[in-house]
Amino acid sequence: MNPFDIIKKYYNPDGEAYKILVHHSSDVANKAISFAKNRPDLNLDLRFIEEAAMLHDIGVCKTFAPDIYCEGENAYLCHGYLGCEMMMKEGYPLHALVCERHIGTGLTRDYIIRANLPLPHREMTPVSIEEQIICFADKFYSKSHLGKELTIEAVRAQLVKYGREDVVRFDNWCEMFIR
Repeated sequence: MNPFDIIKKYYNPDGEAYKILVHHSSDVANKAISFAKNRPDLNLDLRFIEEAAMLHDIGVCKTFAPDIYCEGENAYLCHGYLGCEMMMKEGYPLHALVCERHIGTGLTRDYIIRANLPLPHREMTPVSIEEQIICFADKFYSKSHLGKELTIEAVRAQLVKYGREDVVRFDNWCEMFIR
């Protein structure tokens, strides 16, 4: 599979949204691959990591995020499960799970309900090591500051406002993937 073929189905290759998505996703893919290479003992699927990292934010085009040139109808927070639906239709269920499970450090069903988020009431936390590594790598980059890698401290500072659980999960990933 070629992630760019799928991206081009939903994004105009000449448009700003495409450029932003591809730049961000490439940064995330490169970071995720570098983390995976730090852990050869885990025998991770590097091809899958690269493909899924390139597609993890595919659902952004269905959200209203004018600062990144997306004019959809849904809240930005919905891009994970919307991307999951898109990738399921494309026939890639494992890639779809990465889309759904990469928001924050993952979203539990309880948190979704407690915070009254506009999301389906189900577990959306990364399960496989590949899902976790992509979610982790994504925390270091934003679509609003392309190419700027956040420090571990800056990521922690962003996560703390969502609760201790997110910081603990992030710290566990630091121990697991940064050696």
